Amino acid sequence: MNTSEKVKHNPFQRYRVAPDAKVNLAKYDPQDSRAFSKDKKAAQKVLKKLDHELDTLQELLYAEHKHKILIVLEGMDTSGKDGVIRHVFRGVNPQGVRVSSFKQPTTRELDHDFLWRIHPGVPGKGEIVIFNRSHYEDILVARVHGLAPEKVIENRYENINNFEKMLGDEGTTILKFFLHISKDEQKERLEERLKDKGKHWKFSASDVNERKFWDSYVKAYELALSRTSNAYAPWYVVPADKKWYRNLVTASVIVDTLKGFNMRFPQVDLKGIKIED
Repeated sequence: MNTSEKVKHNPFQRYRVAPDAKVNLAKYDPQDSRAFSKDKKAAQKVLKKLDHELDTLQELLYAEHKHKILIVLEGMDTSGKDGVIRHVFRGVNPQGVRVSSFKQPTTRELDHDFLWRIHPGVPGKGEIVIFNRSHYEDILVARVHGLAPEKVIENRYENINNFEKMLGDEGTTILKFFLHISKDEQKERLEERLKDKGKHWKFSASDVNERKFWDSYVKAYELALSRTSNAYAPWYVVPADKKWYRNLVTASVIVDTLKGFNMRFPQVDLKGIKIED
């Protein structure tokens, strides 16, 4: 499904990556909040309204049972993937929403093609599925750490585009959000996890180690964004230093996409039905 036909324009569309655009993340400000002229307090009120709309639209999606939506969340460590899931989807019925996380591949998964473990997680009719990290790890981590030959990684861009095109042709609407955080903000968030005992569980020594590869990850993300943003599966580069703005951007794009489906509750013939005493 071509989301460019379904999403009505809103100010947050400025973060959408055009097909064939060459992305330079240095030109994207992680602290940008220009698309919302008011402050954090006002944004929280808007987000509350969007949460209510999303709850209503998700119920419609589930009841109508025609559309399916895949949301991909990618970004550096601490960029807020869990935060988006927690705040944007806090009011939805879990019956019609799933979260899939893709960590380091298992031995069995490595015995198959890199998309083998991904396909079972995609949404069915009436579902919203959120990928907290995704099939893109196989062109991000693999490139940064040299986990696959260059030729293999190069082929994966086309494989991903073909995979997402197939999903789109079969009725899946795909929205991909790169949560763009600055290196300074990441440092603050990692330090916050160290200081707060309630956040120690979030801290991993691997996060500190991966930070050493920051520049390499930036280049890997730029390649992925440039080569896999399509009309049927667009990327959004979401400024993520301000958590409230990050949530507002993603929620607004998702809600407007769902509104574009023009959904209706199924008509049920209740003629002749009587509930006995």
